[in-house]
Amino acid sequence: MATHLTQKENFLRVVRGEMPEYVPVSSMGPDSAPLMTMADPSIIGNFRGPQGGKDPWGVTFVTNKETNYAAIPEPGNFILDDVRKWRDVIKRPDYSGFDWEKAAKEDWAKYVKDPDQTLFTISGFADFFQQFISFMGFTNGLMALYEEKEEVEELLDYMLDFSLWITKNVLYYYKPEGFYLLDDSASKLHPFISPQLFEELFVPRYKKVLELAIDDGLPVFYHNCGRCEDFLPAMVEIGVNVWDPAQVENDLVAIKKRFGRKLAINGGFEYPMPSTWPEVDEEHVREAVRETFNKLAPDGGYIFSGMLKSLDWQDPKVQEVNGWIRDEARKLSKTFYK
Repeated sequence: MATHLTQKENFLRVVRGEMPEYVPVSSMGPDSAPLMTMADPSIIGNFRGPQGGKDPWGVTFVTNKETNYAAIPEPGNFILDDVRKWRDVIKRPDYSGFDWEKAAKEDWAKYVKDPDQTLFTISGFADFFQQFISFMGFTNGLMALYEEKEEVEELLDYMLDFSLWITKNVLYYYKPEGFYLLDDSASKLHPFISPQLFEELFVPRYKKVLELAIDDGLPVFYHNCGRCEDFLPAMVEIGVNVWDPAQVENDLVAIKKRFGRKLAINGGFEYPMPSTWPEVDEEHVREAVRETFNKLAPDGGYIFSGMLKSLDWQDPKVQEVNGWIRDEARKLSKTFYK
């Protein structure tokens, strides 16, 4: 089927809740321009990168081969052991004299190689759950959320003030095309906290940040891994347009039925490594892609993304299987809505 819209134009239709010309595919391959960026502004540093480093609050992040060099707070080296003493430990970073215009120019060039194909989305450092847990670690942090709620709220407001400052400057100087909120708050099987606590502590603060982007007319992208579906109604209510990575542990069919095109699902596919590995049935892989399209793509509101369940991306066999997935998704992308 002949298509007329660029991938960016077509993607924006899905983002805006409109019916696209074809199904966007966000994992087209290393030689293709991405649908969108997931960029942190340079002011917060590159601590999330493979080299690790310190975040703006002073938390040390480290990487290792087992996590494919994804950065995590250094185990056993947390900066806050008693949330009641946060005022003595957590200090707002000093960025006086920071050159926002230079940073915006450099980040655009860094993250967007083809502005006609790639949507430039950027964050405002509003991942309050992850930041808080990085201060204390999961054990102490989760206990503090329940046992010292008032102290936690005051700390979150302190963090919020900094995020609002960053977000306002990002929106003014960067002129992004979308706003990205990344805050993982769920495990593979369950949220880390109850939906009630999530809505009491985090949603109102997310809302204040997102309102800045929404007032600028920007679509909002929300990243939350794992089984986080319990949090989605509140996030849609405060303006989230797109959710990723929409992992298969969630009831994606029910989510699509509930929200329709109001919440675009980005993801929805994961092929488990078979017990016969490295022997893999190519047709079975391709059929799994087709099944995902049939479940989630009808009537729009869907962006295909996913691959073989493996972090060993350099393995030639992993690359071959992922190539089958991309190839089948590309074929279906342009023909599904014919």
